[in-house]
Parts: sequence; structure tokens; C-alpha cells
Amino acid sequence: MSETKMPVAEVASEAVLDEQTAYEIAFHVLPTVAEGEVSRVFDSIKEQITNNGGEIISSEAPERFELAYEIIKQIDSKNRKFKSAYFGWIRFKLTSSVLEHLVESVETNPELLRHLIIKLSKTEEANPFYFHQALASEKATKVDKEEDVADEETDEVDEAGDEETDSEAVDGDKDEEAKEEDK
Repeated sequence: MSETKMPVAEVASEAVLDEQTAYEIAFHVLPTVAEGEVSRVFDSIKEQITNNGGEIISSEAPERFELAYEIIKQIDSKNRKFKSAYFGWIRFKLTSSVLEHLVESVETNPELLRHLIIKLSKTEEANPFYFHQALASEKATKVDKEEDVADEETDEVDEAGDEETDSEAVDGDKDEEAKEEDK
């Protein structure tokens, strides 16, 4: 093999490096960031993506919610525990050769509690999952179910109340029969 010719594997890998790939970054913004400043953090992540040659596909702005478990982060040489955070995500296309620069810039952001960048499949790219919408609809469903349970309990109480009234009426009839027998 001559030095001027590249092996096929190297040519293919260079072609892949130049091609844009779909990624998603999911992140938690520290709850200590003021609510009005969360959108600035979100916009700065989007800006970092576009500055590195990326193209934003879709996104969901961060909203505050309770975490499933405590997350510990070292801030100013102290371990701090967090039970809530602002969660958001951004889907974007970017060449894989530039991804490392984006990762470095995101990792140095002191306002982020944690982040995760994943490569998307074609199916995932076509069907984004909107976390906050799903969470809101789950809460709405839960409230509807609780209302249904409350209605059922009220119906049971009403039925039980009717039964007591019926038994009182029966007891009252027995008392009247006993009085007539005494006469």
C-alpha cells in the first residue's frame, strides 16, 4: 500500500466526521439560579451549540421540579445537596469532530447541576419526548383519578347512610310492634 492512498476505513471515518449527527443534551440547572435567570442559562447552551456549527432541531425550556433523589455537587469546596432543579433539553445536529468542544464548554458551566449528551437514533430524532408536557398530563390524570375515587367514596357513604336509615326504620317498626304487644 502506498503512502498517498488512504485505507477505506480511514476515508469512511473522515466522511462520518464531516456529517452532522443528531444529539440531545439533557441538563439540570441549579435551583439556586434565580427563576428569571434560568432562560439565560438555557439560551447560553443553545448559543454554544450554534457557535460550534450546530443546528437546533427542538427543545424544551427548563422548568423546576422535584428530583427523584438528592444530587450532591461540590460548590466552592463544599458538598451541597439538591432535591430540586430546573430540567430542560435541546436536540441538535452537529459534526462529531466539534462535539468535544461543546462538551468542554458545557462541563465548565457552574450553573448546571448535571448534564448528559446522547446520540439520537432516527426514531428518537423523529419522535421527541416532551418531559414537562408528560408530567403535566400525568398530574392531570392523577387529579382526575383522585376525584373519581372521592366521588366513589361519597357514593359509598350515601349508600351506607341510606342503609342506616333503613335499619333505623326497621328498628322503629320493631319498637312499635313491641308497644302494641304490651297493650
